[in-house]
Amino acid sequence: MLTDLQVRKAKPADKPYKLGDSGGLLLFVTPTGFKSWRYKYRFGGKERRIVFGPYPEVSLTEARDARDAARKTLREGRDPGALKKDKAADAANEALNSFERVAVEWHALHESKWSTQHADDVIHSLRRDVFPSLGDKPIAQISVPTVLLVVRSIAERGANETAHRVRQRMSAVFVHGIATGVCETDPAAVVRGALAPIVKGRFPAIVYLAAARTLLQTVEAIPAHPVTRVAHRLLALTGVRCEAIYGAKWGEFENLDSAEPIWRVPKDRMKGTKISKQEHVVPLAPQAVALIRAIKPLTGRGPMVFPNARFLHQPMSGGAIGSLITRAGYKGRHVPHGWRSTFSTIMNEQAEREDRNADRAIINLMLAHVPENDVERAYNRAKYMPRRREIASTWADIVLEGAIAPDYLVMGKRR
Repeated sequence: MLTDLQVRKAKPADKPYKLGDSGGLLLFVTPTGFKSWRYKYRFGGKERRIVFGPYPEVSLTEARDARDAARKTLREGRDPGALKKDKAADAANEALNSFERVAVEWHALHESKWSTQHADDVIHSLRRDVFPSLGDKPIAQISVPTVLLVVRSIAERGANETAHRVRQRMSAVFVHGIATGVCETDPAAVVRGALAPIVKGRFPAIVYLAAARTLLQTVEAIPAHPVTRVAHRLLALTGVRCEAIYGAKWGEFENLDSAEPIWRVPKDRMKGTKISKQEHVVPLAPQAVALIRAIKPLTGRGPMVFPNARFLHQPMSGGAIGSLITRAGYKGRHVPHGWRSTFSTIMNEQAEREDRNADRAIINLMLAHVPENDVERAYNRAKYMPRRREIASTWADIVLEGAIAPDYLVMGKRR
């Protein structure tokens, strides 16, 4: 049997040679001085060999342990060399089946049944919140604590609902992995109870005009990316849902140089089922047109009006506007979606003061709260456009009183 000293002092020779230990274990020494452990055995009447690894990375003791394990496999009637190759192949396949690869495969499988906006939102949330830390990891090796760390980091930035959505999407990826045989468990399912529950209820919103003006001015006074600042003001002016803003493309804005500028929000970014969704035509106040013109020199080279800061062909982060409002000190008091309540409350109260009872239905149309009857829906959309445009202009006039000019939002200059 060899000793550590003999192994360490084995010198290279003109030709490769072997130093025997016991039970078929050999130290192989090359003319360059490279040393490796080999195990010689017979299986099925043929002499075979396994390489355990180089010395000193694999010590004498570790080599003997590997030899003993191989001999045990032989006693069980199996070929240790073939078993080693199978394990190596499994490890290689496991490395290929990264979480990102399986997630992209799962997304492609289900994409056709989702709206374009939802499909984009799903893959974007995974790219933003999951792939940076877990994307290249073998899906079979991802543990419960690792998943919990990812979703809690999302929740801790004030995006608890996003954390729940991302967890659900991760769970769906793991289930797909189980079905296709690349993993055996769904660690994302286990962490569900470790997240704070989503509190259902109305979105917090400022519903008084003076307070709404103060909110807008406070938000626009803090340092922020110009894309986020402009997107927030356009959200406030139009009362659309956040999804419409995030995915806005330049081709959706029409007649900006005329007296009747509009924004056509495609039905893919509207709330509802695939059958019930309708394109939403938004009349633009002059202030909204000025805002769009102000941001175009910055983002007009790409398709997105409000692109992602890192990927210009992708929409801005879904949490950017909410984070801006939170930084302005309005956490728990107002959220991006709250601008719809702000607009509705203030303009309905004004309509009541002016005895314009018909405006309530028109304001609902502006918020895409439409009648269930498709014929009535199409008729109202055409019939009330002039009044909708008047309401949009009135709203812009009153809420922007005292606000900074659009070019200051973008370039930091006052006019």
